[in-house]
Amino acid sequence: MRDAYHEELDSISEGLVEMARLVGSAIGRATTAILDADLKLAENVIAADEKVDDLHRDLEARAIALLARQQPVATDLRIVVTSLRMSADLERSGDLAQHVAKLARLRFPERAVPRDLHATILEMGQLAQRLMAKAGEVIITKDVDLALQLEQDDDAMDLLHRALFQHLMDDRWKHGIETAVDVTLLGRYYERFADHAVSVAKRVVYLVTGEHADEIASSTAVEGA
Repeated sequence: MRDAYHEELDSISEGLVEMARLVGSAIGRATTAILDADLKLAENVIAADEKVDDLHRDLEARAIALLARQQPVATDLRIVVTSLRMSADLERSGDLAQHVAKLARLRFPERAVPRDLHATILEMGQLAQRLMAKAGEVIITKDVDLALQLEQDDDAMDLLHRALFQHLMDDRWKHGIETAVDVTLLGRYYERFADHAVSVAKRVVYLVTGEHADEIASSTAVEGA
């Protein structure tokens, strides 16, 4: 019974890794769709989010069943509860990728992103994909140091987000209000996607150590002072 229980815990972890892989791929493909005004690709991303939702529901049901059957305590309880929260983060990430694709569909056949902002949006999309890939690696390896690095990596996304707003606030902006709204939304989608990747990594830190990532970072800073 105990072996079966731990096999189920491992299976839930594998499901989380698969969700991270799917949503990472989705944000990459959604970025291509929004920049290239690729309607077919946008539709594929939108439809593929159903698989992420299905995985989320399945993992949630299995985790709740484990709680009911096994009544885990200590570390095992932390694993189950943390897995539920990570699954929710990943499901929301999939929704954000879908939002990018839906914006591409809404503006088709036009391009939602002005040419002078293509490089920034492309960089945001690539960074979001890398952050989620790293979050997936953290789920597999339970590497606390790698998990803590994600928050530093996310600083680059914050810088890109601010740069986007500087373009929007520039007096030379010539693309109109509708495009300004589209770009504002896109910036928010990528920024929130990155936040969810960081959140997944932080939850792994808590799963492994029983401490919150912010507490570890603060104590490390004090020791280094």
